[in-house]
Amino acid sequence: MVEDSFLKRKKDVLSKLDKSSKGEWDEKILQLCEKINDSDNYYTTSSCSGRVVLIVDEDKKQEGLFVKIYHDKISLEDLKKDLTLVLGKNEKIKFKMESCILHVVCKSLEGAQILYDKAKLAGWKKSGIIATKNHVVLELNSTERLEFPIMCCGKILVNDEFLKIIVKETNKKLEKSWKKIGKFMKLNYQNIFKEFALTICIISKLIKANSLLVRSLRSI
Repeated sequence: MVEDSFLKRKKDVLSKLDKSSKGEWDEKILQLCEKINDSDNYYTTSSCSGRVVLIVDEDKKQEGLFVKIYHDKISLEDLKKDLTLVLGKNEKIKFKMESCILHVVCKSLEGAQILYDKAKLAGWKKSGIIATKNHVVLELNSTERLEFPIMCCGKILVNDEFLKIIVKETNKKLEKSWKKIGKFMKLNYQNIFKEFALTICIISKLIKANSLLVRSLRSI
């Protein structure tokens, strides 16, 4: 009954439309999500391969705070162009680069630990397991991050030389985040191959044992 309930919730969650700010599947992390969702022991609820945002600095979350969201590498030209859109506005704007993040609901605490160990090995070091009475949720997060105020009172707070450095460092961190997604994916596939090899080995031993038993019975 517990298993049926888990699989039903999984089906309901995965059948829902994407409600992310991007409005479509994140291709850089899609294959990893599909691999995890192939297992009866897990399902993903949210994911992001990494992004850069220009956002109004407010204590409380609310609609309309995002000035610009980038899901790929950025350029100095695009960044400066998007900053000019909010020039003159009396708001404090933050620049944020966020690394890959993934939320996975797990059927059991043991299953969560297995996936957690793989993620840590792949470099997703800012991760943890949240266990409640009804759910076990795995939050996987990498450590690449940049955050600082970039505009205030309608003025850009830094010069072009600083922006060049930020663009370069941001793109390096995004690449590093994407590589960790690939490494995590590889570790999950390696586990499949190990399980397959182990299964073949067990079958071979059973066939050999059965053959020996048949021979011994014939000799009686």
